[in-house]
Amino acid sequence: MRAFVLVLDSFGIGNAPDAALYDDAGSDTLGHIAAACAFGKADNEKRSGPLGLPNLSRLGLVHAYEMSTGRSLAGVEQPGKPIARYGCAAEISKGKDTPSGHWELAGFPVLFDWGYFPREARCFPAALVDALRERADLPGVLGECHASGTAIIEALGEDHVRSGMPICYTSADSVFQIAAHEQSFGLERLYEVCGIAKELTAPLNIGRVIARPFVGNSAKDFVRTANRRDFTTPPTAPTVLDLATADGRDVISVGKISDIFGGSGTGQNLKGAGNDALFNRTLEGADELEDGGLLFANFIDFDSIYGHRRDPAGYALALEQFDRRLPELIDRLGADDLLIITADHGCDPTWRGTDHTREQVPILALRDDDTGSIGRRTTFADVGKTVAAHLNIGGPLAGRAF
Repeated sequence: MRAFVLVLDSFGIGNAPDAALYDDAGSDTLGHIAAACAFGKADNEKRSGPLGLPNLSRLGLVHAYEMSTGRSLAGVEQPGKPIARYGCAAEISKGKDTPSGHWELAGFPVLFDWGYFPREARCFPAALVDALRERADLPGVLGECHASGTAIIEALGEDHVRSGMPICYTSADSVFQIAAHEQSFGLERLYEVCGIAKELTAPLNIGRVIARPFVGNSAKDFVRTANRRDFTTPPTAPTVLDLATADGRDVISVGKISDIFGGSGTGQNLKGAGNDALFNRTLEGADELEDGGLLFANFIDFDSIYGHRRDPAGYALALEQFDRRLPELIDRLGADDLLIITADHGCDPTWRGTDHTREQVPILALRDDDTGSIGRRTTFADVGKTVAAHLNIGGPLAGRAF
């Protein structure tokens, strides 16, 4: 009896009930991708035609989408009775950031306010920048603004290489991001600077400092590498990962899970560059996971490469590639294993701006022959509570098991 939680980062299925508070009313990651595919707006040399997700649909994705939005999914046939339990969930955490979404999925909603940087030309406090420059022995910093990570590297990357000044920027999330060239600046030095920045931003209650290394010779070919590292404030209350660890269970985290939870309860960490490599590590983890154990995986490409970069065709292809590989994992499940596929927020690739979108997420739960609707869940925390119930792990978690 084991549990697997797979988070398709940013795979929202229609705006959340409180989306208007975040200026996201009308956002719909899955629906708008499906519509783009149905009307030929997501065709390219790698994919064409309606969105094809037969395995996720068999688990109940189409039913979950219709439950969330009240609409049918453009170009996607309504499948027969799902082989799993299905539903949708709204977030009660105050942010629409990655840590808040994941922590809530693991049973700890973020009901406090993170600190954020204002949308101003120079958004960081002068005292913060001065302290970072002095403590990290920097000639200065570039950026100091809200920006898309790829766009700001293209705009300021050459200046950075010439000057030795790292690029500092933020987003709508509670985050301080630092981009630097792996060769000219140095990867370990970038990590050291980020560690200092995490200390300096702690009084401002900033949730994460992210190291964003890149390589290349000019603005035309700069590209971010897989050596990203998140310096994250750990959860301030137990999650299902902490409870499983405390109970002596085998815990395996795949991808950026260890970063997202600040290493708290995350057990053995299996990294991979890109969704395909992360799926391979998930299969590796499934082969190793002991009875009573928990595997928690994050698939980042949906968010970082396609959602934030507003690429519906790329997002569609990534979903189809994930869907094709899903049977490889299902075949490794025992009759009493639980597989939950869900998401942490939205990032509608057709939406304005480049930030996350406040959306409901799917919950697809496969266990033996347990089928049917779990309805509209009022918190992501029901996922963590259900995992704890399945594994017979006690402890203080929010949510209600389904």
